[in-house]
Order: sequence, then C-alpha cells, then structure tokens
Amino acid sequence: MIQSFVITGFLGVGKTTMLINTVKKYFSDKKVAIVVNEFGDIGVDGNILSNVYSEVLEISEGCICCQLAEEFESGVIEIMNKYNPEIIFVETSGASEPFPIFLSLQSLGIAVEGVICVVDSKNIASYIDNSTAKYQIGGSNIIVLNKTDLVTDDELETVKKDLIEIKKEYNIRNNLTGKTIFDRYVIDYAQQGIVNKEVFEGVYKVDEIIGLAKDYKHLDHTTRDSITQKVAYLKENIDFKDIDEVLNSLPKSIYRVKGVVRTKDVPNPIVINYSFGNISYEELEDYNEQSILIFIGEAIDNDVNLLNKKFDFLNVPQFKVNK
Repeated sequence: MIQSFVITGFLGVGKTTMLINTVKKYFSDKKVAIVVNEFGDIGVDGNILSNVYSEVLEISEGCICCQLAEEFESGVIEIMNKYNPEIIFVETSGASEPFPIFLSLQSLGIAVEGVICVVDSKNIASYIDNSTAKYQIGGSNIIVLNKTDLVTDDELETVKKDLIEIKKEYNIRNNLTGKTIFDRYVIDYAQQGIVNKEVFEGVYKVDEIIGLAKDYKHLDHTTRDSITQKVAYLKENIDFKDIDEVLNSLPKSIYRVKGVVRTKDVPNPIVINYSFGNISYEELEDYNEQSILIFIGEAIDNDVNLLNKKFDFLNVPQFKVNK
C-alpha cells in the first residue's frame, strides 16, 4: 500500500520549504512523488521541487479541493502507474482546505499517514481570522508550528493555546453522527523548515511489517524517544471483530497502528492502517507469517501493556534496550 501525507497551511507559512527539507532529510531512501497545487500561471513551487525530485505533478490555476478534484485523482493515478512511488506528498494551495484531498487519496486506495497543517508561529496573527486558515487547522491531525526560532517561549505558548481552541471549534465532524473524523491530533514544532522526525514515524511498507513479524528479536528502537512503537503478535483463531474491538479500545496516547492479521472469517490476510481514529483495511493475498500489530504513539508502553492484559489474543514481547 502506498503511503501519503497531505501538507496544508495558509499562504506563505513555509509549506514548500518544509516539504523540501523533510523529503531530503528523512526520505532519501524512499521513492517519493510530490503533488503541488498552487494558483497562478507560473508554478514557482513546482519548479523548486522539480530540482529536488523529478516525480512532481503540478496542478495550477485552481484548487484541488474543489473544481480540480477529478484532475487531481487522474494525475495521482498517472503517477502511481508511471513511477510506482512508495510515498506521495500532496502540497495544497494556501487557499484550499485539506479534507477533500484526504478523501480523494483514500478513494484511490492510498493510506494517508497524516494531514499536516503548517502554522507560521511568527505571523499567525495576520491571517488567523481567515476562515480557510481555521478550516485547515480543523481538517488536520498533525499541526506543525513553524518558525519557532523567531518567537519567544511565551509567544509560542500563546500560539499553541489559540490553536487548541481553533481546533476544538473547527474540527472536522461527520455530518450525520456529529463525531469528529480525527478523534486525536498532535502538535509538533519546526525551525527553518526542519520538522522533527517523529512527525513521520510509522511509515511502514507491507514488506517491512512482514519483516517485523519474522524477527522476534526486533529492537524497539524508539523506546527512549517521545514517540514510541510497540509490537504485538496475535494468536491464531481470532475473528475480525476482535481486531475491530482492539482498534476501538485504543487510548488517546496511541494515534497510529499498522499491521497484517489473519482472521477466521476473512479469506485473505488483512493489512491494517489506523491513523488518528481513521481505519482502512486492504486484503493481502500472500502472507504466511504470524499476525502482527504495531502501536505508535506518545509514551505508550503502559497503555499497550494494558491492552495486552485486556485482550488475551495479544502477545507483546518485552524488549530490552541496549544502552
């Protein structure tokens, strides 16, 4: 399954700079494609990104989230067929909202790892009253405070408090049920467009998950970091409802789950991708290893151990960290 990130944020907040630095720093070993949407006849951002990675699709003179949705989806399909990327980054126009893009990517069978809203910590007061900016924050599950080196700690804390209030008011909800689409979100920080690696934790390909299932001595290498991943192996003879019950019982500290599981009532193994309350499933024809779930979140050791006790079909190995 192809992974993706949607990068949103108001005009001039530093989306392109962050995207360039992010791809160079953390994804140099991955096959990356970038979709750029901007207004105007001259695609400046697209030209900059083309100098970094050649697989850049530029959609100009319009907004992905509205009249160009069909062009966007057909363009992404073209990228998938032509380049077979592992990860797709979509940088939206500063004047568009991200959630329709999230839905389009999902409809194409692409796993959305996160909708990242970049916020200009220094100049947010100049645009925060704009409704589009508020909906960009509301439609994201990862908020990155950029240019933090240009503000004081007190100013940054004020910005953070304001964002929490905006997120609460403009959080995307299901029109029928009133339930929030992203039932949790994280706030991270960036200086000069450099984002913490933890923002992108949990980007696994299916074969990488399978590799973890084979390796019972796998080192839980992020134990000492603020973002932790814990591996759980599943017993045989479980039903799909068992998996569904686990995912619906996750504490707030766990915001991503990856895995491949085999159940009695589904013919093929299932690739599971859970991100901030959103769940997608994909059947996998060829998989003979043990079922596995990878929990990712902030300081999750105790919470995963509680899940281990609650569900007797989970087995969480206790790894030792080499100091």
